[in-house]
Amino acid sequence: MSKNKKAVVLLSGGLDSTTVLALAREQGFDAYALTLRYGQRHEVEIIAAKKIAELMKVADHAVLDIDLSVFGGSALTSATPIPKGRSDAEIGTGIPVTYVPARNTVFLSLALAWAEVLGAFDIFIGVNALDYSGYPDCRPDFIKSFEQLAALATKAGVESEQRFTIHTPLIDLSKKEIIEKGRALGVDYGMTRTCYDPTPEGVPCGACDACLLRLKGFQDAGLEDPLTYPGERS
Repeated sequence: MSKNKKAVVLLSGGLDSTTVLALAREQGFDAYALTLRYGQRHEVEIIAAKKIAELMKVADHAVLDIDLSVFGGSALTSATPIPKGRSDAEIGTGIPVTYVPARNTVFLSLALAWAEVLGAFDIFIGVNALDYSGYPDCRPDFIKSFEQLAALATKAGVESEQRFTIHTPLIDLSKKEIIEKGRALGVDYGMTRTCYDPTPEGVPCGACDACLLRLKGFQDAGLEDPLTYPGERS
């Protein structure tokens, strides 16, 4: 950990990023939450992120608009149908259409910019190399490479003896382990939103990859997901 106790935490409003925020706070960081409205169809995440940031008393919360839907290339930022009902094997094979081109590179670059302004050298992101749905920008090699980039591409990286650290506390954890860790820290997962294709009212579909991974995580942990899913809970 750097001497500076400030950290930028990428907060989507989902289960993973909320757990990461709780972990950053547990480690004694003053958390500066960064939420990106990037043209995703699941706007309900942004609403959740605002509530979570307020409840968890972050030092500051920035919601930044960047419209990646201009480029397209992903089911999350276009009208391309979201895959539903895929098996564990299917979810774990190949790069799905929900991959957003270079998303984590863009997100980390923006987090890096804010961190440099804050004088912070710590950035937290909820990437996961186990339940990662095939996204290439969730792998340890990518994170290590970005740390090297940060050292070369910023004034702070060039002039300071400190080095930027990209914290990925969930990278080797299963969804079950993530949920258990969050529950131990008092995270209210009823506030989080994970679904790729929720209803306009924010009800999760229960069938997209994100919902299936989330539901399996709660089941494996022997817990009930506090969210309501169509046709399953009232």
